[in-house]
Amino acid sequence: MTILSLDIETFSSVDLKKCGVYRYVESPDFEILMLAYKYDNGPVQIIDLAELEDPSLYDTDELRQLRKDLLNPAITKTAYNAQFEITCLKKYFCPDLDPSQWRCTMVEAAMLGLPLGLGQVADVLKLPVQKYNGFAMIKYFCCPVKPSVANNQRTRNRYHDDPAKWNEFKEYCKIDVQVECAIREKIRFYQTCDFEKPVYAIDQEINRLGVSIDQKLVENAIAISAAYTGKLKAEAIKITGLENPNSVKQLSEWLSEEMEEEVTDLKKATIPKLVAKTDSKIIHRILAIRQQTSKSSTKKYQAMLNTVCSDGRIRGLFQYYGANRTGRFAGRLVQVQNLPRNYMRGLDQARELVLDGDLETLEMMYGRNLMKVISQLLRTAFVPAPGKHFKVSDFSAIEARVLAWLAGETWKLEVFNTHGKIYEATGARMFGLKLEDIKKGSAERDAAKVSELALGYQGAIGALTQMIEAEKTRSYEQGKPWTFLPTDEEKEMFVARWRAANPKIKQYWAAADAAAITAVMEPGSVIKCGFVTYQREKNVLFCTLPSGRKLSYVRPRIVEGKFGGPQVEYEGMNQTTKKWEKMRAYGGLLVENICQAVARDVLVAKMVEFYGLGADMPLHVHDEIVIEDDNLFTMGEINQVMGKPVKWAPGLPLKGESFETFYYKKED
Repeated sequence: MTILSLDIETFSSVDLKKCGVYRYVESPDFEILMLAYKYDNGPVQIIDLAELEDPSLYDTDELRQLRKDLLNPAITKTAYNAQFEITCLKKYFCPDLDPSQWRCTMVEAAMLGLPLGLGQVADVLKLPVQKYNGFAMIKYFCCPVKPSVANNQRTRNRYHDDPAKWNEFKEYCKIDVQVECAIREKIRFYQTCDFEKPVYAIDQEINRLGVSIDQKLVENAIAISAAYTGKLKAEAIKITGLENPNSVKQLSEWLSEEMEEEVTDLKKATIPKLVAKTDSKIIHRILAIRQQTSKSSTKKYQAMLNTVCSDGRIRGLFQYYGANRTGRFAGRLVQVQNLPRNYMRGLDQARELVLDGDLETLEMMYGRNLMKVISQLLRTAFVPAPGKHFKVSDFSAIEARVLAWLAGETWKLEVFNTHGKIYEATGARMFGLKLEDIKKGSAERDAAKVSELALGYQGAIGALTQMIEAEKTRSYEQGKPWTFLPTDEEKEMFVARWRAANPKIKQYWAAADAAAITAVMEPGSVIKCGFVTYQREKNVLFCTLPSGRKLSYVRPRIVEGKFGGPQVEYEGMNQTTKKWEKMRAYGGLLVENICQAVARDVLVAKMVEFYGLGADMPLHVHDEIVIEDDNLFTMGEINQVMGKPVKWAPGLPLKGESFETFYYKKED
């Protein structure tokens, strides 16, 4: 089959990074400046569209042939981050473009555990052809410029304003095609499994469909936040005498002096600890103001306004294979993957008050919790199209279910197949009690809950402490008391008891570690570990999941571990530093990757099924699917699809919990 590789350079006065490609191409001044392309092993050619100032010249023989090939299903089109090329080409001169005829080299690289950036991948693969930095040229030709005497009051630079730089820009575009082709050639040994093939196309459709926002709610939330935080800042200035109480440095120094101890940071998790150290109402108030004014809620509201298209919908919210260690989707633009939860009562009433722009009543009703209210209303800004509603369905305890299934922890599977009270059942096993003796709010249930959430991936006292702090902060934000404060000795006991209650899971950590080590040491051998297998091929350690999809660990080797035994070292993107680094695997980490990847595959299996049934899915978040519906499905039918066994995961107990709403939210 013929392969046509493409790269384009474009102009729009809309900020691509802030607003996304769908809003970007809606700008009246959007245009494709040039298009570089290559057929199979032929030379890279370029069409300079910017010099074709007469639109009738778009009917050149070269462009007619290219347009014909772009629509030809017998020709596979490829690009790096193909969603950009597809969206731009559809808008500019090829509206009938079919995304299913395209392959995205960025996605294929991500499937191999490689970075998302074109230059980064070329560097990691040590390709003979490398991307070079074209930032200055992109800034010059692709973005608006501020009019000045020096540039003759231009609002943008065109090809004739610097012909030498323009010719260099064309070479840059051609090199991007060469790099993309070199990457594709280097990784062509990797074949996308049958399970995954329809998922990318569905992702493109979800991004194209987008989701509506309530623009009045968004605009009023921004205005109310600005007015209220202005009042808070004035109050903080009056109390502290600081020039800028929003400054972490200034406020930390003030708190250090007032509390007579050094305050080094004002992070979200730090503030409850500072509150607990003092009885001073003044300090408590300043810390409360800090919590409210530091919320990033208004940034997300502003991101909604930046990205909304002319029809009131936001598009391009999801990055397929954004988390390349597991294949999970990543959020883009508004970042729907980390929206604050809504736990407040009276959500409808608060929402109506914001829609009315009634700051006075909001302050009277919610007082010093007003910014929390604005934060919790973020989800509700996403609304269905007129005449439709959202049907929201998520999996109950999906990671815990998958982990129990992978490890063969039969008692836990029995719990999920019957009453589903996993915290109570875990507490009963940890403390030798009856199920009915574990009550909500009891220390035993709290211990079981944080242990379940923290210890499944070989975590110990550190992970448990972190989870307790997270639960404590969450309770503090909800205005609920948190009394479960175990000592380090008690935490060690919880770790030991949880592991004793889950012997199969503990064994699974060791089994995954041993299988990975053996596979690295014996290239080509297929090492089975329960429902998955490990195999080293082409200097990549593959973990084949039950769905047939593979997780990838690049350039694996065996090194001496912390405790003297063998350990797998590999190369990957450090999610904290965002750098390509050497990393080390251990049983719990490998199991975490497997578990989250299988949970992801279960979700996309349901997405594929719903798509086949005709469902519109504007959103999907972690273990949750949102369907925009006009009574195509009943709630029972949705739960039935979510709970139906997956053919490649026999015995995995699934349960969907669904509700209907006229705006997006977490169920009460």
